Amino acid sequence: MSSRTLRSGLLLAAGLLMLGGCVVAPAPYYGYGYGEAVPVAPPPPQVEYYGAPPVVGQIWLNGYWGWHGGRHVWNGGRWASPPAPGQRWHAPEWRREGPGWRQRPGYWERR
Repeated sequence: MSSRTLRSGLLLAAGLLMLGGCVVAPAPYYGYGYGEAVPVAPPPPQVEYYGAPPVVGQIWLNGYWGWHGGRHVWNGGRWASPPAPGQRWHAPEWRREGPGWRQRPGYWERR
């Protein structure tokens, strides 16, 4: 094997290793946090239908409107287990703030 072929193979392997560390992950469910105020109020919540929980003890977390790419985007609800017994979920909500709207992220709270 020539040194040129070996070098090309090593460069290819290094590139693949670097790309292997890249992860595209969805935005966390709890919202976008106290980011910048947005100029448009969120639309009314969408109606979601759900059945029995897939695991005993899980609760349904309703979907919510997030802000992405300069517009409101619906993030569908999901089933989740409380992080500790006796905790309650507070859903994300939008609050009027000055001339715009700001989202408060969802969070778990001990009852």
